[in-house]
Amino acid sequence: MSSLSTQIPRRRWAIGGLLGAGVLINYIDRINLSVAAPQLKAEFHLTSGEIGLLFSAFFWTYALLQIPVGMILDRFGVTRVGRWGAFLWAIASAAVAFTGGFGGIFAARMLLGVAEAPGFPASAKATGYWFPRQERSIATALFDAAAKFSNVIGVPLVAFVVVDFGWRWGFGITALLSFLYFIAFYFIYRDPSADKNLSDQEHAYILEGGATPEGESNAGAGAMLAYLLRQPKVWGLSLGFAAYGYSFYLFLTWLPGYLVQAMHMSILKSAGYAAIPWACATVADILFGGLLVDRLVCAGHDETKVRKTVLIVGMLFGLAVFGATQTTSPGWAIMWISIALSGLAASAPVGWSIPSLIAPKGGTGTIGGIMNFLNNMMGIIAPIVTGFIVGTTNNFETAFLVAGVVLLVGIFFYVVVLGRIEPIPAPK
Repeated sequence: MSSLSTQIPRRRWAIGGLLGAGVLINYIDRINLSVAAPQLKAEFHLTSGEIGLLFSAFFWTYALLQIPVGMILDRFGVTRVGRWGAFLWAIASAAVAFTGGFGGIFAARMLLGVAEAPGFPASAKATGYWFPRQERSIATALFDAAAKFSNVIGVPLVAFVVVDFGWRWGFGITALLSFLYFIAFYFIYRDPSADKNLSDQEHAYILEGGATPEGESNAGAGAMLAYLLRQPKVWGLSLGFAAYGYSFYLFLTWLPGYLVQAMHMSILKSAGYAAIPWACATVADILFGGLLVDRLVCAGHDETKVRKTVLIVGMLFGLAVFGATQTTSPGWAIMWISIALSGLAASAPVGWSIPSLIAPKGGTGTIGGIMNFLNNMMGIIAPIVTGFIVGTTNNFETAFLVAGVVLLVGIFFYVVVLGRIEPIPAPK
């Protein structure tokens, strides 16, 4: 099968690259606040608890809209919803740059959460349309790794702009990148059946490899949601992935602040150090969560065993976060955090590939929405819990220990509740 895939056109990989670019910019939009936080804290005299609330503001609307957005995606499709989403998040990004004070920034970040809500579910749904099952993990890793890589290039880029030009310009540069992506998506993305640049040969290869069928379910959106909420597979996947999300969002929002506060670094130095774990995570995401999984599946190994093994082993590596609580050395702390993030990153694309692998026709967006809703509730909870723990104890040790306990709960749901990775029967 792998030799055959090299003999056909590769339009699907151009689409995969486009989706990855969108997630990259999407996440730079999210992390710019974590880089600007020390300046905001000083300028507006904010407490650590208030900074934690600002970190969470994006996720209040982003998380709450995930299930409705998933249903809208299944009703109106990736092309239409993706275009509107990209346009609105460019506008919302610019709005942050023109706000002032805690209330204005909080409101602008909530607006950004509304605009970016379709991002990940749309990418997961599009990947199901465009890639056969044996390429699904590496295709998913393209956009999932972009979320990690955003910290490798985004944090230093925003840090440079913030230090030299101020925090408002840090948000302005991401607004420009967002608008450029909207233009690219508008002119490039189509579903396979509507893409004139997709050859018949490649389209046949995608369909024969088990691509997710295009079109709506025969069941209505509400009936599909109610049906999927009764499926143990959906809950096993969603709660397991939410546990991953707690640690991911803790590091996404608090890692630069941890290095500034606990390791006494400058903003620029912390940005350089923070890039190391995210660079390791990007590599692990693609190599282990993407290439390794697809190679093993293509070699004939049981698909469920391969994917669940990577999920569970990756989460176990995430427990290395405990090591960061036992050192005051920046080098050792970064090493432990790099191991933890690499393990979590390896499991992430496997998790994101599962909605299109288990969904009945017309249900991928809804499962992705349920999964991402719970995942991003952790984006609300983790920054706030971490902020109040740090404010109370004046250190990060307890915050990291809480993250490790949450990972253990997630492993339970992956092992016991998820079951075999196979399609859920269509609702009658």
